Amino acid sequence: MDFEFSEDQELLRDSVSRFLADRAPVSDYVRPLLDGSGNRRPEVWNGLGELGVIGLLVPEEHGGAGMGMVDAAVVLEEMGRVVHPGPYLASAIGAVSLVLGAGASREHAFLLPAMATGSVVGTVALLEPGRRFDVASPTTRASRVGEGWVVEGTKVHVPEAVGSDVVLVSAAVAGEPGAGVFAVQTGAGGVAIEPVATVDGTRKQAEITFDGAPAWRLGTGDASGAIARTVDRMAVAAVIDGVGAAARALELAVEYAKERIAFGHPIGSFQAVQHLCADMMRAVELGRAAGYYACWAADDADPAEAHRAATLAKAFASEAFPQVGGSAIQVFGGIGFTWEHDIHLYYKRLLSLAYTLGAADDALETLAGLVLAEPV
Repeated sequence: MDFEFSEDQELLRDSVSRFLADRAPVSDYVRPLLDGSGNRRPEVWNGLGELGVIGLLVPEEHGGAGMGMVDAAVVLEEMGRVVHPGPYLASAIGAVSLVLGAGASREHAFLLPAMATGSVVGTVALLEPGRRFDVASPTTRASRVGEGWVVEGTKVHVPEAVGSDVVLVSAAVAGEPGAGVFAVQTGAGGVAIEPVATVDGTRKQAEITFDGAPAWRLGTGDASGAIARTVDRMAVAAVIDGVGAAARALELAVEYAKERIAFGHPIGSFQAVQHLCADMMRAVELGRAAGYYACWAADDADPAEAHRAATLAKAFASEAFPQVGGSAIQVFGGIGFTWEHDIHLYYKRLLSLAYTLGAADDALETLAGLVLAEPV
């Protein structure tokens, strides 16, 4: 097995890195978007579309690149390094994966070309109040009305809902097992989107209430498998984003430890600071290995192994990466707590990862169930 990135992947990384540094720097792009409800500027989002990175997972016949999760991970890691806001994870990973998994050829042809260019921004609504991270049996309901469908219910922790054009909703259908997936236009009647404050201003969330919202169904029959695979892919994408953020936090901490003088010496010469940085590096490298393996498994392994790999990566990153952010703050000391320094943005990004699609305890419980269920 070849663990090296291909030449095309390295070129992709370089293109995305240069684009983000030039068009979406932390000071001039990320910070102005932190407090408002917006999550992107059109010129940057359209520029990503022109680069072709928004449509990486979309098949070529629908205007995309027809590539896989490892290729998307290259983009996600670079976005994490600059705490890039916006709907890339929600739309280019979550919505595209769910359309591909749950939809039929008709929905593919209708939705994917516009999603590939970024002219239509999608998101997924899978979580519900009081049900933690249970996506298998939604209480949101979809009912037939004439030739179409309507959706009733409430979804929470919907990523990047404000500014999205279409939301893919999991819902129960009377008389059918499992769950179906329904596409609802966010501007349609019966859709109320309420932004929710989060610790990380680069990751917007909202609660959506559907009150007889008109919808169309993706595919037919039980879509539980497609929903579960989408959850895993979004979790892995969040881990890789966290790899980028954690790696950059480590770099900033090491740079500061070389420059900050205390008692006549750089603080990086003190053993306590060296231990913090060493632990941070260990967490980053282990998280990177777990995350990229899970991306490979999502593309090439059987479904059981893909799920196990995603759960393992999430279990590790949800606990280790927030500790990386916390350790970086310790290296910086008081300046790390100030609004003016960027390191706290990385800490918040890594802290929010701990609760994206489940905390470490949830992932470990799932992983234990998978291991115990395996034949001896």
